[in-house]
Amino acid sequence: MPVPFPPALELSLDLLRCPTCRTGRLCPDRGALRCPLGHTFDIARHGYAGLSTGARATSGDDTAMVQARDRFLSTGAYAPIRTAGARLAADAASGAATVVDVGCGTGYYLAGVLDRLPGARGLGLDTSVPALRAAARAHDRAAAVAWDVYRPFPLADRVADVVLDVFAPRNPAEFHRVLRPTGRLIVVRPTGRHLAELRDRLPAAVTVDPAKELRLHRVLDPFFEGAVTEGVEYTAPLTAADALDLVAMTPSARHVSRADLDGGGLLPDEITVSVLATAYRPR
Repeated sequence: MPVPFPPALELSLDLLRCPTCRTGRLCPDRGALRCPLGHTFDIARHGYAGLSTGARATSGDDTAMVQARDRFLSTGAYAPIRTAGARLAADAASGAATVVDVGCGTGYYLAGVLDRLPGARGLGLDTSVPALRAAARAHDRAAAVAWDVYRPFPLADRVADVVLDVFAPRNPAEFHRVLRPTGRLIVVRPTGRHLAELRDRLPAAVTVDPAKELRLHRVLDPFFEGAVTEGVEYTAPLTAADALDLVAMTPSARHVSRADLDGGGLLPDEITVSVLATAYRPR
């Protein structure tokens, strides 16, 4: 039986291009998407479009990581980060904007932008199937597409008013290609103080490279110039369950064993949240 066509995906069909022939527009065809040359892509029963072709560089976050992220984000601990990203997006775009969230995860940050822009539509890209299942239902105006963001995006040129990148991989050339000349790239990334208490307690946890900010500017500079930067820093209380979810939802989950966490004695009861959010304009 064909999968019902997701309404949010229908809103974004004009943005999509066939990732195989790179030119054809994708149209609905019996519960799938098909280009004029006959290349066909399934729509998962969970509502996202599977446009990935060939081997993926990464399968993204697994089910346990996504579930931990959902639980942690539902506490509101990262709500100020979401608010900052949404504010920068709203300052840069009208209510009828098109927002592309690269490495969208569960769609939490994209939904925040769409709530701030009532007439906008959103499209999230990610490789993680469990995350895409969540992203496809994160907002009634947010569509989700399976795609490796290190590859050329399955999107037409100059279609986005905002490209959102929150704690996600970056592809500056593709960001620039899909953004309108008046659009904005919004990048949210951690500072060296982000989750410092967690790293102090768990030496195996992933650290923030001190050179990361310099590398970011170096790779973006050929394509973008910074327009405005906001710093977001505060402390957030943690229950033992919150702290376990925080570890489990990050790349640190791959470096910290369950034995390190048993009993919860090593985990902090509050953390420093510290990020920079920058809106960049295309060169």
